[in-house]
Amino acid sequence: MKKILFLLGFFVLLSPLKVLAAANTIDDQANLLSPEERTELAERADAINEKIKGEVFILTTSSNTEEPRKFADDQLRDRIGNDHNGALLLLDMNQREIYLSTSGNMIDFVTDKRRDQLLDDVTEAMKNSDYYQASTAYLTNIKSFVDDGVPGGSYRIDENTGKVTYYKSITPLELAIGVLVAAIAAIGFFVSVRLRYQLKIGTYKYPYRQNAQLDLTERQDQLVNSFVTTRRIPKASNNNGGGGGGSSTHSSGGGTFGGGGRSF
Repeated sequence: MKKILFLLGFFVLLSPLKVLAAANTIDDQANLLSPEERTELAERADAINEKIKGEVFILTTSSNTEEPRKFADDQLRDRIGNDHNGALLLLDMNQREIYLSTSGNMIDFVTDKRRDQLLDDVTEAMKNSDYYQASTAYLTNIKSFVDDGVPGGSYRIDENTGKVTYYKSITPLELAIGVLVAAIAAIGFFVSVRLRYQLKIGTYKYPYRQNAQLDLTERQDQLVNSFVTTRRIPKASNNNGGGGGGSSTHSSGGGTFGGGGRSF
């Protein structure tokens, strides 16, 4: 009997923890999802969070009157801070808007082309009033983007200045080739020096004090002027697919955000 009471007490204590965990990543203010759906979605979000070392969220609201992009960016910043890894999907029932806000490494994972693919899937479900499917589509796409990694040749485009910043990552093959080339160069240098001077390890010492020569010169460089050239790159077409391309960014509240939105 005591064991049964203990188990019942354990599950009673555990249930609020699950609800609290779901509330942290699934903020369903518009009450579009059931408790079971929130818990399941929260577990899927937590699995993604482990990979990106950040946070992904879903926020639903029926009372927002702010511009959806600003509201979503502010909500994401309030949760994780500026320029930290994260993504927030806003389902604005009052203005019938969907908005995806990204920050940190999620800007690079979610390129404009990938963003459009995600918004296509979410919008279709929202038009059918299938809010659980819309949330699932968001998390499924995000997981797929993270699993596939940042596409090669990706870059960020500042929508205000047109500045382009390229993303560069070293692949395992490039790392292996680099190590191999460095090892060959080091061995080649050693062999070349040994053959050239016929060194005998432990017996020969180079008379560096007698042969060394030091010349000191003074030089002053004066910066006269500098120029920064920027150019605008047209936004990628709205074709579906998981390819590379650019990620449009904008500044908000001192942070850099990516993403985009749709009406439904």
